[in-house]
Amino acid sequence: MKAAILAGGVGTRLAEETVVKPKPMVEIGGRPILWHIMMHYSHHGFSEFIIALGYRGEYIKKYMVDYCALQGNLTIKTRNGEVLKHQNNNADWTVHLIDTGINTLTGGRIKRLAPYIGNETFMLTWGDGVSNVNLRELLAFHRSHGKLATVTAVRPVARFGHLDFDGDLVAEFSEKPQTREGWINGAFFVLEPGVMDYIDGDETQWEREPMERLARDRQLVAYRHAGFWQCMDTLRDKKLLQELWDAGAAPWKIWE
Repeated sequence: MKAAILAGGVGTRLAEETVVKPKPMVEIGGRPILWHIMMHYSHHGFSEFIIALGYRGEYIKKYMVDYCALQGNLTIKTRNGEVLKHQNNNADWTVHLIDTGINTLTGGRIKRLAPYIGNETFMLTWGDGVSNVNLRELLAFHRSHGKLATVTAVRPVARFGHLDFDGDLVAEFSEKPQTREGWINGAFFVLEPGVMDYIDGDETQWEREPMERLARDRQLVAYRHAGFWQCMDTLRDKKLLQELWDAGAAPWKIWE
């Protein structure tokens, strides 16, 4: 089964990093967050990727082309340019890199991937969020409901402390209580090819009309994930992920 990753956005709230590279190439622990996402899928047995490119897509192409050379030990013969690879511990991936336009919105990017996905169930996520969701359980959940689309619902950690009042008194204060937050769209979708009929074109944002229509048609179900999930929208988010990685406590690192 193919896993599609949307990696074409500009990432304006990470401008300090994304002025020179796309957001999925911002590094955590010396590796692009895109690599972390792909390792997550690969751990669960999903190793064929379709990456929707846009802003600075050439940066991702170059990384993937150089991926084998960047890992492991090499011997280079400068006289003839021969490169010998001594070992190959790289993941066994097939990666399709598809240009989907600079200004195309998320729905349009998905629709542009249709020829490469074919008439089969596929997975989809964004190129800027990590999680420890069990993708095999997610797929089984999707198949058990027989709907066109499954979204992973998550409860993000609150950014600020939660206050409960008794009149003007603070009856309870809880610093960043995750369980007090409502469920939100955490990406990590499982989709049937029929969802393409819900996308009009490049100007369609997946999170708006298509998902709203799928919900109205009772074709959208939610897989509730109570474990770790974190997007990387801002430098604050990047710093949090980096600190978790440096401490050896990155919950999304489920691979060996």
